[in-house]
Amino acid sequence: MKITLLTTLIFSLIACGGARYMVDETQRTDYSQEKNWAALPTIKDPSDLVPDGLPIPKQTDVDVFFLYPTSFLSRKDRNKWNASLDNKKVNKHTDQTSIKYQASVFNQVGQIYAPRYRQAHIHCYYSSDKERATKAFELAYQDVRDAFNYYLAHHNNGRPIIIAGHSQGTTHGMRLVKEFFDGTPLQEQLVVAYLAGIPVPQGYFEHLKPCTSPEDLSCVNSWRTFKYGYEPRYLAHEKPMIITNPISWKSDTTYIPKTNNKGAVLRKFEGGGLSGITDAQIYKNILWVHKPKFPGSFLYRSNNFHIADYNFFYFDIRQNALLRKDRFLNKTN
Repeated sequence: MKITLLTTLIFSLIACGGARYMVDETQRTDYSQEKNWAALPTIKDPSDLVPDGLPIPKQTDVDVFFLYPTSFLSRKDRNKWNASLDNKKVNKHTDQTSIKYQASVFNQVGQIYAPRYRQAHIHCYYSSDKERATKAFELAYQDVRDAFNYYLAHHNNGRPIIIAGHSQGTTHGMRLVKEFFDGTPLQEQLVVAYLAGIPVPQGYFEHLKPCTSPEDLSCVNSWRTFKYGYEPRYLAHEKPMIITNPISWKSDTTYIPKTNNKGAVLRKFEGGGLSGITDAQIYKNILWVHKPKFPGSFLYRSNNFHIADYNFFYFDIRQNALLRKDRFLNKTN
């Protein structure tokens, strides 16, 4: 996790302006090529890493389809709409941040599949050119959809599936879950979805329900993390969203102290992570946490902990995914 990521978000208020596509949006991505995946069970990648003291992952009975957040962040690239899959800088950033520190949450649960996709630049979330920004997100989702179709046809073999995403990964993940799982035969294979960092409206799914307990199956978890007491202005006008407390895995407003937090992973795996550094409480559509103390935390001035939606609750998510996986497999056996 790097503090500079959220600083970059501040600059995202600069619109995409008169930018043009810098990649060929008519070209389809070939997901038979390993280079177009950030994580696969057949390759060694950062999602295989584990904090000190944890067992080496050997799970093969469940698949995790992970969609990483925006790593196309550079201000120098704000005149571009979508990242190229050959952008080495973006790919390295993806691998050494979200694949290493987020996708790895699930490596004890199942086999991880994380497609590279032509993600929209961060500025496109705030662009005044809504038509072009929409096209940028559509191109990114086209890749995500193609990757998932390839995964189903060539990798899944009927195994249970966990869908996980963060930020832009959730923007596409919620669409993917709605299209492929919501009220379809594939819903029977969905263990759970973790869709953090982007608001998911209540009622967005017709058949899938929000998770309301740690053991619910075929349901959706979602949260956005902010400093305790801070209320974004848009919250007053926002319609009801799916909101989950990632310590209790419930949707009520009960305050959960940091002693219940199973542990965080921030910047390194050495030492096995940080034990219980933050509490959690649902407030309206968001999650409140008291600012935790960690090396360098005094430099972090933002009220928005978006960057740590996964990291503050690394071991909570890990253990919860294991719990739901075991319950799903026991139910189906």
